[in-house]
Amino acid sequence: METAASDSIKNELIKENQAFRELVRQHQTFEDRLSELSGLTYPNNDEILEETTLKKKKLIVKDEIYSMIQEYTKGH
Repeated sequence: METAASDSIKNELIKENQAFRELVRQHQTFEDRLSELSGLTYPNNDEILEETTLKKKKLIVKDEIYSMIQEYTKGH
């Protein structure tokens, strides 16, 4: 899928679909926290575990976002 087309569809879904907006917000929240954790020089065990967990959650949300974009594309 072209990036411009994908961005256009994503923007349309953000406007129209509350569930999609929430997924995008979650994804960004996970990304922000992962950036904070990656900046730590000496993360403790809890922070390492949190980072691993957040990466998995972020991937799940990303898959859901992609799936919604695919469904939208098929319907339009």
